[in-house]
Amino acid sequence: MWAKVLAELTVVDSAAVPVEVSGVEYDSRRVGRGDVFVAMRGGVADGNKYIEAAVGQGATAVVTDSREAYAGLRLMHPEVGAALVERGRRGLAEVGCAVFGHPERKLALSAVTGTNGKTTTAFLLEQMLRSVGRKCLLIGTIETHVGDEVRISEHTTPEASDTLRVFADGVRAGATEAVMEMSSHALEQERVWGLPVDVAMFTNLTQDHLDYHGTMDAYFEAKARMFAGVGSAPPRVAVVNVDDVAGVRLREIVLHSHVMTYGIEGGEYRAEGVVLRAGKTRFTFRTPKGDVAVKSPLTGRVNVYNLLAAACAALARGLTLEQVATAAAGLGQVPGRFQVVTSTNGVTVVVDYAHTDDALKNLIALARELVGEGRVITLFGCGGDRDRTKRPRMGKAAGEGSDLVVLTSDNPRSEEPMAILEEALVGVRETGAACVVEEDRAGAIAIALRAAVAGDIVLIAGKGHEKGQILRHGVVAFDDVAVAAGVLSELESEA
Repeated sequence: MWAKVLAELTVVDSAAVPVEVSGVEYDSRRVGRGDVFVAMRGGVADGNKYIEAAVGQGATAVVTDSREAYAGLRLMHPEVGAALVERGRRGLAEVGCAVFGHPERKLALSAVTGTNGKTTTAFLLEQMLRSVGRKCLLIGTIETHVGDEVRISEHTTPEASDTLRVFADGVRAGATEAVMEMSSHALEQERVWGLPVDVAMFTNLTQDHLDYHGTMDAYFEAKARMFAGVGSAPPRVAVVNVDDVAGVRLREIVLHSHVMTYGIEGGEYRAEGVVLRAGKTRFTFRTPKGDVAVKSPLTGRVNVYNLLAAACAALARGLTLEQVATAAAGLGQVPGRFQVVTSTNGVTVVVDYAHTDDALKNLIALARELVGEGRVITLFGCGGDRDRTKRPRMGKAAGEGSDLVVLTSDNPRSEEPMAILEEALVGVRETGAACVVEEDRAGAIAIALRAAVAGDIVLIAGKGHEKGQILRHGVVAFDDVAVAAGVLSELESEA
């Protein structure tokens, strides 16, 4: 009944019409009979413009953040349940919790935020929890896992009602644990309102998304919201990387959680004696509870940090040191995160999501460690309609560490691809590195792979797991892994 849902909402005004409700939607095109339609004002569109369409499609109740829309609804549709709320996204979360039977209360939620490493850390933690028989769900950039079902993710962090729907599916499938990425946008926009985070993880903070947040301080404050609780109590445990300057800052303001600090240089939970090889990482995991030897098939220093974050969270969720070490040894590769494409010509080909200057610098440094006497060839681009200030910095990062740079399109969106490339090229030119510019990404991948010889490593950076390229006229199918594999097959047939 609408009255029961209404009892759980924080409202300015409401109408307790005796109607049944069975679902919740914020997109009027998806509304069905019996749904509650939540009309909220957003940065681009105003959902209140679609109230009439939603009612026409069978919505039996409407929650709105517009006084004008609320008055119009009460006048034109007195038979429809109605509620006026101060903030639309909070209303969406509260309706979702009520309609789906509070699945968020039935799951232990571990959430990760930070600029880089969120996806890998979330994947690793889920695998660790599953390794000891825990039933989990995962919500992240690449995929959503509900038990054994894999779904494609549309957003790093969905709207609250979509998250709660996944939570409800997970509870029905027997899940007791949830792992999710929380982006700065989602935290700022309160898309995660009311979700009770048990274990919160912070990976790092480097410049990104300033097109949205404006300043690094605002970006930091958005990330920090997860550790204060977004419409819920602060996390029971906070896992913080104190090798990162922002992590040190965060550690000082986390007052109501048990804090587990980690790092290679510092932290209570440290990786010591780190040995890095291609497809092999070893270190001693030193903790206040004892030490354990960790071996993992993951590659690189950045993955040591991801392993540490996941390991600390796993300990916080009740795993033992021995269980963490056992799980680490069997961890699988994360799609688009230092993903090696099989090659028979002696060239190492890696697809990676690195799309900031810091991530690109780390990726190239790792490649340089692994390549020995060979060359590092780096292909990258910069996204359109995003922070333009990072473009020359990405060019500089690529040029400083690479023997050859291949500059190409990423997701240009509404911008002219060549205009984006020119801005990145400024940074490459500062370094004097050899550079080839090819707007067509498939052609650029072919150039990079054909330039490589045995012993070289080719880095295809920026898009990682993505299966499409966002152009001005829409999204076209594009998969870096598939394109690279096709070029390698051609090279093999030509040999």
